[in-house]
Amino acid sequence: MISKLPRWVEYGSFVLAFVAGLVNAIGLLGFKHESISHLSGTATLLGAGIVRTTVDDVLHLACILLSFLVGAAISGYFLRGGSLKLGRNYSGLLFLEALFLLIAIYCLTQNAVQGHYLASAACGLQNALATTYSGAIIRTTHVTGIFTDLGIMLGAKLRGAPFDKRKALLFLLIIVGFVLGGTSGAYLFIFMQFQALYVPAAICILLALSYSIYSTQIAT
Repeated sequence: MISKLPRWVEYGSFVLAFVAGLVNAIGLLGFKHESISHLSGTATLLGAGIVRTTVDDVLHLACILLSFLVGAAISGYFLRGGSLKLGRNYSGLLFLEALFLLIAIYCLTQNAVQGHYLASAACGLQNALATTYSGAIIRTTHVTGIFTDLGIMLGAKLRGAPFDKRKALLFLLIIVGFVLGGTSGAYLFIFMQFQALYVPAAICILLALSYSIYSTQIAT
């Protein structure tokens, strides 16, 4: 249940959603106008591209999907568990996400397609950080499922079912974080172009350091 999650989850989810919104906005504005942090649109473009575009474009879209999968697989390998728990290797994975974004900046500024793949892998890695706990699923790189879950909760409330305020607050924080990240990403891209990715990379590093310090203090 959401009520069993530690309080740091709300703050972390908001920040990670903000990071994903930043990365996705920069990708949409700067690299073939394609999303990075989620795959529904990319998968649709891949399906349509098989009929309407070139082989190179189809392979490019397939590589984006594969990169996201690889990023998620990296998290799946190192987390070794399905529940959120203090002390797991979240810091190391956040540092790795930042590294992917930093390398992506270099590639994108050189007009190399590998930058898009690295950014997609970073988002896949991040999304897998939000793992299941007592049946509760937290997603930070896209909000379709969040809106769906929130809608289900509101519908259940209208028929008299109990309303989990903390769960609703968590979902709203993720939505707000993602939207604010998109706004910030669009603004930063005007002045910094692909170097705007330094901002989400720096946030990941700061979040990793903060988590390391927090977990060390709790452990002692």
